[in-house]
Amino acid sequence: MADPKGFLTTGREVARTRPVQERVKDWNEVYVPGSLLPIISKQAGRCMDCGIPFCHNGCPLGNLIPEWNDYAYREDWTAASERLHATNNFPEFTGRLCPAPCESACVLGINQPAVTIKNVEVAIIDKAWDSGDVTPQPPERLSGKTVAVIGSGPAGLAAAQQLTRAGHTVVVYERADRIGGLLRYGIPEFKMEKSHINRRIEQMRAEGTKFRTEVEIGTDIDAAKLRRRYDAVVIAAGATVSRDLPVPGRELNGVHFAMEYLPLANKVQEGDLTVSPITAEGKHVVVIGGGDTGADCVGTAHRQGAASVTQLEIMPKPGEDRNANQPWPTFPMLYKVTSAHEEGGERVYSVSTTHFEGSEPEEGQTVGDVQALHLVEVEFKGGKLEQKPGTERRIPAQLVTLAMGFTGTDQANGLVQQFGLELDERGNVARDDDYATNVEGVYVAGDAGRGQSLIVWAIAEGRSAARGVDRFLTGTSALPAPIRPTDRSLLV
Repeated sequence: MADPKGFLTTGREVARTRPVQERVKDWNEVYVPGSLLPIISKQAGRCMDCGIPFCHNGCPLGNLIPEWNDYAYREDWTAASERLHATNNFPEFTGRLCPAPCESACVLGINQPAVTIKNVEVAIIDKAWDSGDVTPQPPERLSGKTVAVIGSGPAGLAAAQQLTRAGHTVVVYERADRIGGLLRYGIPEFKMEKSHINRRIEQMRAEGTKFRTEVEIGTDIDAAKLRRRYDAVVIAAGATVSRDLPVPGRELNGVHFAMEYLPLANKVQEGDLTVSPITAEGKHVVVIGGGDTGADCVGTAHRQGAASVTQLEIMPKPGEDRNANQPWPTFPMLYKVTSAHEEGGERVYSVSTTHFEGSEPEEGQTVGDVQALHLVEVEFKGGKLEQKPGTERRIPAQLVTLAMGFTGTDQANGLVQQFGLELDERGNVARDDDYATNVEGVYVAGDAGRGQSLIVWAIAEGRSAARGVDRFLTGTSALPAPIRPTDRSLLV
């Protein structure tokens, strides 16, 4: 145990963020550089080293949280990094982006603020990179087997790294121009600077993983031909089909999916563009969707100089404390103020968009530009969502982003049909307990098989699918499989 009295003598303290007026003028990460190390050992000392650490149940990776808390408390950063990497290929990603179901399941959280597990995690890995403790781990020998991984998000990268280290020759195919999937183009720079992805890619290249960008399987390469070229294939293409909002005026210029808007802002930061073709500068912005992607749109709009930002959510405003029907150690639905929300804007709950209002088309246009959004308040009655009469109103909107989640993996490119894959009742690629699809040698990991989920689940699925592939190729496997395809989050 780290500090037997730590949870009694030390209060919860998290990483400091830079002043709002400073950070909205740049795209750097919002946290004060170096602010964690002076406080993190004491924060790690709050860990109680529980007899039954429920944080393990909250985290699908099975992270050895009490162990690396203990090492962090003792400032044995090398040992802490080793324990961290024992279960997680990319802790610098999860430490920045995961909503931390481990903290919701922390035993201390029953009657005190939980241990700052995410902050400890990111402090350990950042220290490990700075100290040179993160090095390539190439295999001792090659198996002679080849694997294609389709998609370079967290699931694909985790599967690729595990299989490369097991001795297989792995090639990752990515349809975008850079590796990283949604980590690269869906996550704004202010949440995670892309240098963290770049150095992981270099580590994987040094281990032997090969990468092919701007290649879309199903369009550029026939999926069936790909299967014949490799001994096994892992589909980690994500659930990239955005949920649409089919209301009058949806066709107006200025109404975009979040995943049309966010990647362009990231391309500006990559140096590909000087100015984003879709910008919030000087505009009244409305973000439809109250989740993390919506918050990413809010923060991006602030940095682009929006005149105003309004975020709409169809669900009621959550409370700041656990509801009785969401008891510990489940992941509660709480009112969350992200760094983007700290920067300004209005959040409106229990509303639904009825239609968009636009200008008349100008010469050369087939449709006009969005000018306003009409909404109505809603409430749940008898399990059904009903509009409240007399609550309709109009708000200005010159840029609208739809951030309402994703409905499944892309089928338009022909990948599903060319492989001949079966889908489950939710439209995801069906798989068995080994993550194998109905096509021999073809496996699926991440959102493509699970549906829209969290980064920790994606990494856990990539690691688990790698074990299934390794066993298929060699007859046995020593790789870990932290979760089954049927496992779900710790919810009520």
